[in-house]
Amino acid sequence: MKNSTLCPSDNKQVADQSGFWSSDGIDWDAHRIGWLIAGVCAVVTVILTAINVGFHCTHYTNRGEQRQILRILYMPAVYAIISFFSYRFFRSYTYYDLIETAYESVTLSAFLLLLIEFVAATANEHKVDNAMIRKDKQSLPVPFCCWRYRPTKAYFMYAVKWSVLQYVIIRPLLSIAGIVCQYYGILCESGPWSFKTAHAYITIIDGVSITVALYGLLIFYGLTKEELVGRKPLSKFLSIKLIVMFTFYQGLVFDALEGHVIKASQYWTTTNIADGLNALAICIEMVIFSAFMMYAYSWREYVVPGRPRTSIWRPLWDSINYSDFAIEIAGSLKFFIDYARGKPGTHGPRVQITDSQTGKTYPKMDFGEAFGVYPRPYDRSGYPMSAPGMAGVGAGGRGEFGGGTGVQRRESYDENVRLAPYSYEGGNASSGRVGAMRPSGDSGSSDSSPGRYYGGPVVR
Repeated sequence: MKNSTLCPSDNKQVADQSGFWSSDGIDWDAHRIGWLIAGVCAVVTVILTAINVGFHCTHYTNRGEQRQILRILYMPAVYAIISFFSYRFFRSYTYYDLIETAYESVTLSAFLLLLIEFVAATANEHKVDNAMIRKDKQSLPVPFCCWRYRPTKAYFMYAVKWSVLQYVIIRPLLSIAGIVCQYYGILCESGPWSFKTAHAYITIIDGVSITVALYGLLIFYGLTKEELVGRKPLSKFLSIKLIVMFTFYQGLVFDALEGHVIKASQYWTTTNIADGLNALAICIEMVIFSAFMMYAYSWREYVVPGRPRTSIWRPLWDSINYSDFAIEIAGSLKFFIDYARGKPGTHGPRVQITDSQTGKTYPKMDFGEAFGVYPRPYDRSGYPMSAPGMAGVGAGGRGEFGGGTGVQRRESYDENVRLAPYSYEGGNASSGRVGAMRPSGDSGSSDSSPGRYYGGPVVR
């Protein structure tokens, strides 16, 4: 039996049956004014989003990056449309709100994969692991700054990706659970905080999950901020994070005002009014954020002079095809299973690689060699360990991939950027240029240090 104290009804028994239009014209009460404002703002947001999305689709020259950008650009429009309907059909507000927050997880995951694409573009062979090889031991962000981590460990990128991608699994599941609980009257959002309600457990799990996701993003950004120079990473992050913060904290403010400043009316409870004000505020804010995203995620970065415009259909399909999320999640899960089973290469530093063409193994570059300060020495077989064009790769150098800024705008539509961070013995196979993985004790290594390798190309 439903407990009326823990789960008071969100709605009054008497419902307003009037529509926006009536035979006597429009009765411009506060509800209808809000209805109009929410609708106009939602339409403006959709138009601004459609313009930016349309230009990205017709200048779809970098599939890896723009696929994630399109997913992020949908966020203001999704929030505005759902918030409008939650205002219009306020008696079902909770259902709309749970659907709306589920898309937040997609946006955060897409942002991480976008950052990985940006970093990979600065590295040799466009592989993010070749960017990580340049990194030294780091301190974790606050509040765990007393602990340090080493980015060259095999598990680092898997852990960072999983810290964010877990949210794209947990948040939709929580939304589904919330919808079911609301249907059966046990969600109890409007009642007092109690562990006898489903709302308490959903809130705690969601809070832990999104905290872990944001912390993972913070770690990756802090580690790779040099590679992200010129890509407006702060603007891109704020355009997402501010949406999350505004919707969360203003919801708390309106909830706190219930029964004090916000009073019930003939047809609306205090909860209805607080939810409606929150939905109205979101609709207004999404106009601002959709305009801000036109700056932060500008399509002009991807215009290639002389290249004809692309069809919009494949970009749109790419943006709603989440198979890349599934691949990343499956790859990370496989690694952690191998890690738990103690497979070679999963616990220590990244192991050496063996070039499939030469059969030789190579160790990790040191700091000076990675940044082109001095050339890589020759190994015993006489093959040079670095190419002339590699000097200055990343970190603003003028190497083969760096140009003048350390960032190369890839133009090939189908060019592959390997997001799977590291290969390890018994794990994922390397890309076509790199063969099987070997422990450092195997023959052919020019470095006796355990678990070290060089990830760059071998030039004859």
